[in-house]
Amino acid sequence: MTLGRLGVWYSTDKLNSTQLGDLVGTVEKLGYSALWYPESRGYESLSLAGYLLSKSSKLMVGSSIANIYARDSYTARRGMVSLNDFYGGRFILGLGVSHIPMVEGLRGHRYDKPIPAMRAYLEGIHKDLPAADEAPVVVAALGPKMLELSAAKSRGAVPYNVTPRHTAKAAAILGPNKWLAVEQKVTLESEPAKARALGRKELARYMILPNYRNNWLRDGFSEADLADGGSDRFIDAMVLWGDAAAIRKGLRAHFEAGATHVCLQPVHADGDFAARDRMLKELADT
Repeated sequence: MTLGRLGVWYSTDKLNSTQLGDLVGTVEKLGYSALWYPESRGYESLSLAGYLLSKSSKLMVGSSIANIYARDSYTARRGMVSLNDFYGGRFILGLGVSHIPMVEGLRGHRYDKPIPAMRAYLEGIHKDLPAADEAPVVVAALGPKMLELSAAKSRGAVPYNVTPRHTAKAAAILGPNKWLAVEQKVTLESEPAKARALGRKELARYMILPNYRNNWLRDGFSEADLADGGSDRFIDAMVLWGDAAAIRKGLRAHFEAGATHVCLQPVHADGDFAARDRMLKELADT
């Protein structure tokens, strides 16, 4: 399985079945190598993957991420194998420990210590798989210990809400021959106030979650940067904005830092799918 250089990340819960098909068609037509999607409060991850794969012929589809508390490792393994058998080896199983509100509040499970929980899950995923085959499994890793586990027990990492500085650290920990598929938010908006307003709205739901806040603090941001919706410095680092040339420069910074794949997430006004598609078209040749 070969993962190309550029992909798209998109929050699929906001789309109905017709809109999902339109998104897949646009991403594939424009030549992106992969479409990544989350598992939050809406669609179930593996059934959604099957639908997205059925609407494409060459596009790779990756979960970013499938919540390890949503299904046991045996079910996840069989789902991964089944989807790849059905759709020509085009599914990547991205796994994550999610967040306490999504695990304890929404699902009613106990949120265990992330590293032991993920290690046990990955061992369950790989149980009874042919030793010669490297399963297409990646991990939503932010901190050093989870990145080390990703390198040891999976094909690589899918960090979210990170900067090129974090990408460089992640690449050094993962080492060679591992996938480092980095998500990056983008908006083709050149007016600073409008661009930052879009960024703050998009980031608001993440800024209350300890997993992300702790990683941003490790990455050099201060508590002041994370207060009151985020400082301009923080928002500008998390959401690339401006014209296509400025955004391409920011995307290339991840590659120069060691990313093997960058999945751009278009940030736009609610329901403005035309703006989304314009962004994807303009940035497809990065």
